[in-house]
Amino acid sequence: MQGEDPFDQGAGSILRQPKAVWATAGASVVAFMGIGLVDPILPSIAKGLEATPSQVSLLFTSYFLITAVAMLVTGFVSSRIGGRKTLLTGLALVVVFAALSGTSSSVAELVGFRAGWGLGNALFVSTALAVIVGAAAGGSSAAILLYESALGLGMACGPLLGALLGDVSWRYPFFGTAALMAIGFICITAFLKEQPKPARKTSLLDPIKALGHGGLASVATSAFFYNYAFFTILAFTPFVLNMTPYKSGAVFFAWGLLLAVFSVLVAPRLQKRFGSLKVLGASLVLLAVDLVILGYGNHTAAIACTIVSGAFIGMNNTVYTELALGVSDAPRPVASAGYNFVRWFAAAAAPYLAPKIEEWSNIHIPFVVAAIAAVVGAVVVWVRRAALTHEAEELEPKHATEDGVTVFAN
Repeated sequence: MQGEDPFDQGAGSILRQPKAVWATAGASVVAFMGIGLVDPILPSIAKGLEATPSQVSLLFTSYFLITAVAMLVTGFVSSRIGGRKTLLTGLALVVVFAALSGTSSSVAELVGFRAGWGLGNALFVSTALAVIVGAAAGGSSAAILLYESALGLGMACGPLLGALLGDVSWRYPFFGTAALMAIGFICITAFLKEQPKPARKTSLLDPIKALGHGGLASVATSAFFYNYAFFTILAFTPFVLNMTPYKSGAVFFAWGLLLAVFSVLVAPRLQKRFGSLKVLGASLVLLAVDLVILGYGNHTAAIACTIVSGAFIGMNNTVYTELALGVSDAPRPVASAGYNFVRWFAAAAAPYLAPKIEEWSNIHIPFVVAAIAAVVGAVVVWVRRAALTHEAEELEPKHATEDGVTVFAN
């Protein structure tokens, strides 16, 4: 996969896909928009609901805590009712709870509605990856890049939408997301046919059992520490920058663009040249350096480092996704669920702990802690490289070429 041009017009192009894949990818963009949507309006929400930064940060914590636990349920549900119905159920839940979020009269209500939103998002996002991998033309290579493209575009557009609508009222971004997800619901209903159900139904414990594989457990553990660093930037930095929704939205839009470009275009080329594990380790260390400068630099440096972090996050996301899907012999949906179950707990912890750490110490220390977490993630990759190398190093042993199309073995 590494080094291929994802936009090549041959059989493996991510641009030549069935309508069902584009409908699922489009809805995925909106789903990922929901993660960064609240970034530019966090200070506005705190002011509107008379809440502290740590209370408002619970919007992320409740969302990702439910998302993490729900990962154990997604395979159980989709293997019984099918991928299409699972996607539609997830979308419906997001529509309902996103709309309810906009009606909140207290931060407690908003946190609760975001939890329901997280459940819907978990059902949708985890199933969407499996659907895209199964239906995409060009095999796993094109499918993963298409999924990462949707992630990057959603991460970039979420803050922008939040800024544009949030400048009028902090409630409008939630209503906007509900409307967009309703459109996604209609598109998937129209274009996606029911996917074949797996021969074996997934149990609730299968994702946990999959983590018994040393390679997958190592990837998930490293990703846990990485995600702590990632979501410290996403959830805590808006309070540090203390900018208007427009300006904050512009910063995170640029951040999201770098995330998309580096995940889709840069990461595959670097992986081909240096190998997946070296790229991942170096990117995590550079992210740690970036975090320290973000924490101790002036306001201009903080803005620059926030944007630049998107490049490292984009590369990390691509490599981690590939490793999680290919490092074990577990079915991809099961491996993805186990991996996401572990890493999303860090996404829940960071938004809550970062403001608390600031209260206990000073504004610099949350970024130091996040930098240490990124370094720990790199150390896990290095220490466990033997468990990862067989499957990950250049992914060369994992594929064969048939008619010019890269086909990955499971």
